[in-house]
Amino acid sequence: MKSYLCRPIDDKRRLLALLAAILIAGFTGTSVIAYRAALSGVRASIGGSALPVAAESVYARLQRDLVEPLYISSMMANDAFLHAWVDGGEAEEAPIVSYLREVQRRYGTITAFFVSERTRRYYHSSGILKEMSPDEWRDAWYWRVRGMDEPYEINIDPDLANADELTVFINYRVLGNEGEFLGAAGVGLTVNAMAGIASRLRDEFGTAVYFADPDGFLVAGRPAGLDVAPASVTAVPGLAEVAKRALASGGGAFRYRGVAGETLLHVRYLAEIGWYLFVEREESASIAGSRRALGMNLALYGLILGLALLTAGLTVDRYRRKLEKAAAHDPLTGALNRLAFSAVADHAIKDSIRAGQPVSAAIFDADDFKAVNDRYGHPDGDRVLKTIADAASGALRKSDAFCRWGGEEFLCVLPGCDLASAAAVAEKLRAAVAAETRAAGPKAVTLSAGVAQLKEGEDLDGLVRRADDALLAAKRAGKDTALLAE
Repeated sequence: MKSYLCRPIDDKRRLLALLAAILIAGFTGTSVIAYRAALSGVRASIGGSALPVAAESVYARLQRDLVEPLYISSMMANDAFLHAWVDGGEAEEAPIVSYLREVQRRYGTITAFFVSERTRRYYHSSGILKEMSPDEWRDAWYWRVRGMDEPYEINIDPDLANADELTVFINYRVLGNEGEFLGAAGVGLTVNAMAGIASRLRDEFGTAVYFADPDGFLVAGRPAGLDVAPASVTAVPGLAEVAKRALASGGGAFRYRGVAGETLLHVRYLAEIGWYLFVEREESASIAGSRRALGMNLALYGLILGLALLTAGLTVDRYRRKLEKAAAHDPLTGALNRLAFSAVADHAIKDSIRAGQPVSAAIFDADDFKAVNDRYGHPDGDRVLKTIADAASGALRKSDAFCRWGGEEFLCVLPGCDLASAAAVAEKLRAAVAAETRAAGPKAVTLSAGVAQLKEGEDLDGLVRRADDALLAAKRAGKDTALLAE
């Protein structure tokens, strides 16, 4: 019996394992494909749309926050007052100082200046700061501006007028009517002010915004995930190689793995100020919704998988029980069939022998059953047989084995019963059948029975054979009786 039970259990486990593997593969594959598709879509949307749009918005904002000082410097370089004052021989200091003070006040710059080529004086809103010298390191910018072809440059230098605070200077060449170099004019913004611009842009657009010069020197702002701005974008792990490619190619869309994880980057060259604008967004923040959706899908699929396996397990158990019952029981009466009965009876006999207890068998036959079929029809005859089996089920113990032996014959094995006890059981069962068939109709049916007790050395076949001989004797004796085998 042990091997008989284990095999269905093992088959069920294999079936459920296969079903689970198929569902897990299907659910996981579907979820991963959907997640990757969503991730690809998010990346394409951010890299191809969101970041470029943000860069355009940042650039538009810079027109007001940064490019405006450039135009102020251009205005100063072309201002008729400045040109007239220079042409007048720079006779008085007060007019230019007042002019620079007014520029600084009106436009909110940290400084406004003019350096005269004629006198090499450095005019500031507070007065004359110094005379420029080609031998002093802090004056090197002026000789660089003198010799360049471009109309202006943007440079970061310490500001003498503000305790050498690092300042973003816009140095504009001032040219006379004949194109002669008259000096340099411009305004300045503190590096901290530029960092504030980057910070405002980051908060406004939800992206990291920073600026670098063509050599990669970080002018303002900082890359995502960094608390302290590095000196150069080419010194940031992960970003370094991408930044070098971006600076070499003049910008573009990139992706790199930095301290903040996967990061999408858009780089644009700002020709007006000669800097590169870096706009980037951490991928994790953008795909958080996709990851939550993936987690929810997997959780839902897990629930569905559990319900599917539970349903499949219950269905398998139910059909297995049906199959086992169909294989072991007579379909009409529900009693054991001969094959299943033989296994159960052999087991009961062996247990009784080991325990030193008697075991008996009783075989029953419905008297004149052919007449019932002929008179009332086979459907009523089938109901009679079922009634017999039901009555026997109520009269016998759970330890007793009962089966439909064939046709209208029924057999039971009675563990723990000697011949006298088995005879009493047979009479009890005969009386119950007569009462049940009388109540159920179409007519009362009597039983003839043969009873035998297992002898030493005898097997089930021998026991049944002697009980069947006793049944035949009961039939010959007039039916409706139970006889005992010798």
